[in-house]
Amino acid sequence: MTVTADSVEKIYEIMVEKLSKFVPKVELRYKAELTFEINQLKKEKNAVILGHNYMEPALFHTVPDFTGDSLGLAREAAKTDKDIIVFCGVRFMAETAKILSPEKTVLLPSPKGGCSLAESITAEDVRKLREQYPGVPVVTYVNTYADVKAESDVCCTSGNAVEVVESFKDQTIIFLPDEFMAKNIALETGKHIIFPTNNPANLKKSGNGLDYRMIGWNGKCEVHEQFTVEDIVNVRKQFPDVVVLAHLECKPEVINASDYSGSTSGMIRYVEETKAPRYLLLTECSMGDNIAAANPKKEMLRLCSIRCPHMNEITLEQTRDALKLNRYVIDVPEDIRNRARAAVDRMIAIG
Repeated sequence: MTVTADSVEKIYEIMVEKLSKFVPKVELRYKAELTFEINQLKKEKNAVILGHNYMEPALFHTVPDFTGDSLGLAREAAKTDKDIIVFCGVRFMAETAKILSPEKTVLLPSPKGGCSLAESITAEDVRKLREQYPGVPVVTYVNTYADVKAESDVCCTSGNAVEVVESFKDQTIIFLPDEFMAKNIALETGKHIIFPTNNPANLKKSGNGLDYRMIGWNGKCEVHEQFTVEDIVNVRKQFPDVVVLAHLECKPEVINASDYSGSTSGMIRYVEETKAPRYLLLTECSMGDNIAAANPKKEMLRLCSIRCPHMNEITLEQTRDALKLNRYVIDVPEDIRNRARAAVDRMIAIG
C-alpha cells in the first residue's frame, strides 16, 4: 500500500527495508523521490491510485492506495470520494473503473496500455457469434474492452468464472475470449466445448439442438501461454517439495501438473494461508516479486522471467506525469458504459 512519510529519506528507508532484495538501493533512492512527489500530487488532486498485481515492485509497494485484481480495484475506487482515479494497469482495467465510476476522471499512465487477450476479440466478433448462435448467452471474461463487455450478457473474473458458468446449469453458453481458461472451466464443470474458429466442422447440431455446452474463442494471454509442463518438471527436479501455483489462463496440461490453480488473488491467499516450504508462481513475474516482498518469511522461487510488456510500460515516472499533466484520460461512451455495467452487475449478483 501507500508508503507515506514526511521526507524522502524516511520513504527511502522504508523502501530499502522492504524492497532491497528486488531493487538496487541506488534505484530505490531515486524512486523514493518520485514516491514523495506522487504522494504530494495525490493530495493536491484528490486522487486515488490503483496498483494491479503485475506492477513492478517499486511502484506496487509504494504509491497505490489499493492493490489487487482489476475488477476488485475498480470497485474499491468507486467507493471513494476521490475526483481522480489513476489506474496503474492496462487500458481495459481503466475502462472498467470508468464503467463503475462515470463521474470520476480516470487516468491511465500509459498512452496505449494494450493486452493481447483483450485485443483478441472485438465487439463485432461477439455480434457475429450471436448471429451464428441465436439465443445462446455470452459470458465474457473481464479482461476485455468495454465495447465487448457491452455485447455480453454477463462478465466473470478468473476467481468466479466457474460459478458464473454453472449458474446457467445445462444451458449452452459462449465463453469469451480466453481459450485456455475456457478449456479449464469446461474440464472442471464437465461441459463439452468447441472452438468454431478452429474447426467449422464442429458446428453441427444434434436433433434436439446444440450438441455441446460451451463455445470458446481463441484468445490467449501472451504471458501465461508461454508456461509449459516441462517448466514444472524441471523445477520439481531441483526442488521436489515446491508447491506450484498456476493462473487459470495457463494451458490445461499446465494446470493439471500444478498443485493449485486460480486467480491472482487466489494465488496470493494460498501463499499467505498455507505453510509449504517453498512456492513457484506460474504467472507474470513481477507478481511473484510482489508476493515475495509481502511475505518475507516464505521462500518464493524466483525462476519466472516472463514479464508482461504492457504492464512493464507503467512506471513511477508515468504515474507522476499522469497526475501532473492529467493524462491519459479514459472515456467510455455512455451507451457502451451502461450495457457493459449491466453485464458486470449481473456477475456481481451471481457471486
